[in-house]
Amino acid sequence: QVQLVESGGGLVQAGGSLRLSCAASGRTFSISSMAWFRQAPGKEREFVAHINRSGGITNYANFVKGRFTISRDNAKTTAYLQMNSLQPEDTAVYYCAAAPNLRPLDYSYWGLGTQVTVSS
Repeated sequence: QVQLVESGGGLVQAGGSLRLSCAASGRTFSISSMAWFRQAPGKEREFVAHINRSGGITNYANFVKGRFTISRDNAKTTAYLQMNSLQPEDTAVYYCAAAPNLRPLDYSYWGLGTQVTVSS
């Protein structure tokens, strides 16, 4: 069992920044890669960023446009998403996900999400 808890969301003005955190607990030794997704009101969940176990490989959605950076603290089993130049279109619930060993792209564990609201 793995539990993920997101934090760091909130209300920010357009152009501002936020740093999201995802803390893992439980059987954290079984965690491989981690990722961030988001879901805006009335829209489907979409991929934001991915980071592998060691932190040496990252992938981003095109809409990030260099504004977001995913990182990982393996010792603390925590993933981060640094979000800069936020726009109203970034308003969504942001979810953290984690995949088990041997299936690094199978996100079996999910947090409950943290709300990010960007005002214009």
